[in-house]
Amino acid sequence: MYYATVKPNDVIVVTALAMVLALGLTLTTPAVGLQATIGFFLVLIAFTSVPAALYLLIFSMLLSPEIAVGRVEGRGVGARELSVRLDDILLVIIGFGWLVKTAVYRELALFRTTPLNRPIAAYMVVCVVATLLGVLAGRVQPATGFFFVLKYFEYFFVYFMVVNHVTSKRQVVGLVVALLVTGFIISLYAIYQIPSGQRATAPFEGEVGEPNTLGGYLVFLLAVVTGLLIHLKAGPVRVALLVLGGCGLLALMATLSRSSYLAGAILVLAIGASQWRKPRVMVPLLLAVALLPLFAPDNVKTRINETFFGRQYGGEIQVGQVGLDLSTSERLRSWAYVLQDWVHNPILGRGITGYAWADAQYVKIIGETGLAGLLGFIAIIVQVWRSARRIYAAEDDPFAKGLALGVWLGLVAMLAHAIGANTLIIIRIMEPFWLCVGLMMIVPRLSSAEEPPANELRRA
Repeated sequence: MYYATVKPNDVIVVTALAMVLALGLTLTTPAVGLQATIGFFLVLIAFTSVPAALYLLIFSMLLSPEIAVGRVEGRGVGARELSVRLDDILLVIIGFGWLVKTAVYRELALFRTTPLNRPIAAYMVVCVVATLLGVLAGRVQPATGFFFVLKYFEYFFVYFMVVNHVTSKRQVVGLVVALLVTGFIISLYAIYQIPSGQRATAPFEGEVGEPNTLGGYLVFLLAVVTGLLIHLKAGPVRVALLVLGGCGLLALMATLSRSSYLAGAILVLAIGASQWRKPRVMVPLLLAVALLPLFAPDNVKTRINETFFGRQYGGEIQVGQVGLDLSTSERLRSWAYVLQDWVHNPILGRGITGYAWADAQYVKIIGETGLAGLLGFIAIIVQVWRSARRIYAAEDDPFAKGLALGVWLGLVAMLAHAIGANTLIIIRIMEPFWLCVGLMMIVPRLSSAEEPPANELRRA
């Protein structure tokens, strides 16, 4: 069992914070005082128990409401609400506690060394420089560029939080279990929406919702579940993963998201490519692929068919004898516009939010950060790919292998999802993704003398 050690410096800092809170409560209204008190306890949790704060962060990734705090404008975002979520607040709190502890205990390193540190740092520098140049050229609104760059960096911050704060395999298992539980709750919520006839969305997304975002999240969840299911042997754990996978698949179909369906198809191909020598995996996989079209709801089949055989309104792009639907045609045209203008700013692009919105990750990267940003992005992806494959090959523990395989499968699927969405900057997808990448990266360096994670998962 893990016991926290309270050091004198911890007591001094917490006492100082309590005194500031007490003084502030005497000078403010009851409503503000209540908010300040809640904030104080969150700071206290983050400073004294970062693992507890990480659990809160996981549940808040998909289950936290958005609070509008203003509006931002820019060519790349139009005019939209600037919102703050609970996970944003938790990341700030964890980061603050991290920096304070690093200053107080100088033996702690600010960043642990990982293969991703340099590619991430290079990509972040490119984003900042491109956006600053965009501001100077009048292409980027300063406030809008600042907040969106900060949002991009938030996902990497999740990775560094995990790498620097998780210290045992037991914690790795606990955080993965929390992620799966959250996914199960989200899947049930999506299934609950099916009778309404509307496309399923995640909670707290407002009146319109974002089915494509939920679909991408569910595909990544299914990738992690698949990796664990292939390698874990315990009966109760496998049953739980099968139930979660079934609910996730049903929820995915309810999103009616074609980009997510494409990602799901690529996920199946990736599973087959990586496990083709294992009959116990391939037989159920092929059986599921054969039966899925027979049992898929009619609205799912209609949604897929209308991409190529839907009603033509005029102006649709023709591919041979097939006419793409209007939505897909407009998306392809937006890509062409970006690539046509890209030649005017080929190296650093037009800055974050400095170019018109393009519903595809790769086109957006080229338009906003040019070739430099694209190369930085590719370097990050290549390092995640290599790390996942290396850890999968080197680890003997079933849980560690399953997690590495799940991350690799999820990466492949998300790269496919990014063809029709800005997947790698969507907070509800990227926070779980970078959480799992961080957990995967630290497994090899944790003590091999600890109890194997597979046994821990069986207890969870």
